[in-house]
Amino acid sequence: MNVRMVNSVSEDKGTWFPPSDSLGGWRTLADELKILENTGIDKSLLDSAFKYVRTSTRNGGLLVLRHGWLVYENYFGKGQRDATPNLASCGKSFTSIAVGILMSEHPELFPDGLDQKIFAPAYLPQFTFPLSDPAMAEIKLGELLSFTAGIRGNNPVYINGKESSIDPPGPDGWFSMLDSVALGKTDFTGGKRTFSAKTLWCKPGGGYSYASSSIHIAAIMLKHITGGTLITYIDSHLAKPLGWGTWGYGYQNTPAGKNPGAGGIALRSTDVLRFGYLLLNKGKWGDKQLVPEEYVVKATTASPYNPHYPYSLQFNVNTNGERSNIPLDAFWKTGSGGHCIYVVPSLDIVIWKLGGRDNQYSRYNTGIPEPETNNNLSGPTEKITATLDGNEYAKVLEMVIKAIVDRDKQKDKISSP
Repeated sequence: MNVRMVNSVSEDKGTWFPPSDSLGGWRTLADELKILENTGIDKSLLDSAFKYVRTSTRNGGLLVLRHGWLVYENYFGKGQRDATPNLASCGKSFTSIAVGILMSEHPELFPDGLDQKIFAPAYLPQFTFPLSDPAMAEIKLGELLSFTAGIRGNNPVYINGKESSIDPPGPDGWFSMLDSVALGKTDFTGGKRTFSAKTLWCKPGGGYSYASSSIHIAAIMLKHITGGTLITYIDSHLAKPLGWGTWGYGYQNTPAGKNPGAGGIALRSTDVLRFGYLLLNKGKWGDKQLVPEEYVVKATTASPYNPHYPYSLQFNVNTNGERSNIPLDAFWKTGSGGHCIYVVPSLDIVIWKLGGRDNQYSRYNTGIPEPETNNNLSGPTEKITATLDGNEYAKVLEMVIKAIVDRDKQKDKISSP
């Protein structure tokens, strides 16, 4: 494992950016006192957070980055540094950031910015037209990205903060990333149910529904404009500049694996941190602005395109203080299987909660061979006791935040015999 070990360091002046893992990667600290001195974190409290993470998924891990220091990295089950599991809906946030870059590269196509109505031939392939629901013509890009476009997704839905439901709900999972299904041209039948996005459940902007097909349409748009897939775009605009190691996308055993806009990125844990660190630094990496700062801010704070639920351009947000124990500037993105990336700019911290079902790690899913088993790591969780909902994900963040302590008082505690 290529880890740069540092035993002593003074406070940094300016932001530090890591080389790729193959060239040394994230800087780390050797002992609890150095971690406390440089980051204000009590490592023992992170151990407690890790124990809780272990109750939530069969496989996984916890990584904590503060002030550019990787102060905690621990795994269990199939989780390990070189594992590249399907991270499910965490991939939605990568799609959103790719769209932000695309807009800056093609300003002539987005003169209205996020107000741009994109159900038009300049943005989507010819087979999209005529539209399956004429009201789609009014959908703005910001609505598409914040799940308020009216495209059918999961229940519950929210209208001005009030919970409701739609019948029928829309497609989800890998089949929501079939272009013809997402664009409402064909239905998908799975088991005894048929899923359809042919009609909007509300007028564009009228309500929030977590609709995987909605964000997948953004990937269809990107492919139509650039001529390449989301995968090739992320490779050139994020993976290479950030120095990712082996990576790819899941759902390779399905047709959705060709251009998976609604999720499935398969990424090493220390490289997920690079993505979070990029956002923490408002789209800047070293001396390059990889993502427009304005877009990063819009994506990670409460959005005018979604007055219905605290979900912005593919990130959960706390701008209005819905969660009292979490800073207002915190944002995060979850993925099926128990994955979650958290960023809190005011605390200068990035957290990665790795999860994953066994099949999310398989070569059959991702096309990437699994690394050899690391016998030095803890085994898988045999009995999961935590129920993964919004409160459980928030609890992990709260536990890590509590590990940031008064340095002087804690130094005395650690130093005493």
